[in-house]
Amino acid sequence: MKKIDFTPGLPQVANPKFSIPKTNLWVFGYGSLMWNPGFSHTDSQPARIYGFHRRLCLWSTQYRGSIARPGLILGLDRGGSCRGMAFRAHDHNIKHTVSYLFDREMITEAYNPIIISIHLQCGEVVNALTFVSKTGHPNYAQRMDIKEAVSLIRNAKGPRGTNVEYILNTVDYLNALGIRNTELHRIAAAL
Repeated sequence: MKKIDFTPGLPQVANPKFSIPKTNLWVFGYGSLMWNPGFSHTDSQPARIYGFHRRLCLWSTQYRGSIARPGLILGLDRGGSCRGMAFRAHDHNIKHTVSYLFDREMITEAYNPIIISIHLQCGEVVNALTFVSKTGHPNYAQRMDIKEAVSLIRNAKGPRGTNVEYILNTVDYLNALGIRNTELHRIAAAL
């Protein structure tokens, strides 16, 4: 497992030493993890976090783009709140789940993995592993207008497919959750 890079001071962090629980590990997904978690789980339900919002704020040069034509992928950026999906990993598979997630999400180390309080749709508040964008990372993308983002997304393709597919799949999933009229929706409409 890769070394965890924890940044103190993030809102609602449950444990500043970042220990992965041995049971009851929840994972919060806000992008492709919502529609393609890639690990077995015993429960899934809509959830919300506070202190971060979903934004196309990371350059993708590995999965949905290339060095020559980078794509844009979602990250959690500071401020606001974010609705997404929470998945409870099988207790007997937690080590494998965490290893898988780190291999998938930490390929460029553009995220800070954190344990954060999430609010499940059922009303329960649990701690969950999620990945927050590192604002000082070279892959961190500053805000841009929709026209510029659409142009980049249209031309980006990587080993996991096109950047357009990534955006449209995410928007379809947001729609299924009843999340509409976001910046991502406006970008998808322009594509």
